[in-house]
Amino acid sequence: MFKNFRVRNITSQQLIFIVLVVLCLTPWITPPMALLLGLMVAQFIGHPFLHLNQKATSRLLQFSVIGLGFGMNVKSALQAGKEGFLFAVASILGTLILGYFLGKLLKVEQKTSLLISSGTAICGGSAIAALSPILEAEENQISVALGTIFILNAVALFIFPVIGHALNLTEHQFGLWCAIAIHDTSSVVGAAGKYGPQALETATTVKLSRALWIIPIAIGASILLKNDAKKIKIPYFIGLFILAMLLNSYVPAITKISFYITGIAKTGLTLTLFLIGAGLSRKVLTSVGLKPLLQGILLWLVISSGALYAIRSFAG
Repeated sequence: MFKNFRVRNITSQQLIFIVLVVLCLTPWITPPMALLLGLMVAQFIGHPFLHLNQKATSRLLQFSVIGLGFGMNVKSALQAGKEGFLFAVASILGTLILGYFLGKLLKVEQKTSLLISSGTAICGGSAIAALSPILEAEENQISVALGTIFILNAVALFIFPVIGHALNLTEHQFGLWCAIAIHDTSSVVGAAGKYGPQALETATTVKLSRALWIIPIAIGASILLKNDAKKIKIPYFIGLFILAMLLNSYVPAITKISFYITGIAKTGLTLTLFLIGAGLSRKVLTSVGLKPLLQGILLWLVISSGALYAIRSFAG
């Protein structure tokens, strides 16, 4: 019916996609719903602007995270970051070591294994993007690692809030757990935002502090592989996130409009999750392969269950 439909050279596929994008800008669509909509688009309609998707999701996520900084207080963020630091060190090192041995055991291609381990340990797609040029990874290796990470992100966004409520986790505990156990910042913020405002603040702060580990790990990899350290992609937007927190905490005029800025940021995050889901086409899903996916799942189960145990035992 819609196959030959055109509106000023807009195809039916593009029109449906644009309508769904607009729908994601409304309060009726939650982050999990947006991701689910995106996945449905990827499987049944197809992403008409797929060539623009990676850059769009990256930029939109960065702007959204900066906007969320306008809803946070420096003192509480520092407290969350201080507590999250010890969990970060232990979980990052543990994940990288375990990932290395799992990759060997499952005979996953070495660069793919390292990308999956780094994405799990630090911050998902951002870590993979930062390390790929240093490792001189090929496109199929990057695609497999990203596909593995994004599949598990999608699962986490739906099941983590359910588990959190079932175990009666406090918002602070849940925020810490999200930041450690969910790979990508978008899904971390989406899950934590659904759980509560304190969970969102804790999760965002701890996750972004973890993202800074990209720098020493990337430098270490470049030294070991004798590659050019100039290839490292430093997450500069984290500095703007910190600046936004400082403005919200110490500039009274900003606090009057911070509610509106954070509202726009949350909407941007919802749209980001829709675009991420829309990028998970059947080709991406089938290209992952069983062994890399198994490595990602086992690594994720160990880090998420271990982090949950530690947080319930030591974090208030």
